[in-house]
Amino acid sequence: MQTNIDVKRLLCPMPVIRLGEMIDKIETGDTIEVLATDPGVLHDIPAWCKVHGHKVLEIEEKSDEIILLVEKIG
Repeated sequence: MQTNIDVKRLLCPMPVIRLGEMIDKIETGDTIEVLATDPGVLHDIPAWCKVHGHKVLEIEEKSDEIILLVEKIG
């Protein structure tokens, strides 16, 4: 199952905090699509995933937003 979270216009650390809150609510193997505008997520979310054992499956940069697909592992 895929869940979406919209963290557009939120600055660090809020996108990571919202991702952490949502990942606790989903099942292992499910994914979260993160819609963001803060370029800091390009570093912060992959780093957070590495520390917490989750996986960034995809990163797409558009002119006005960044889309990350994160899979819950374990």
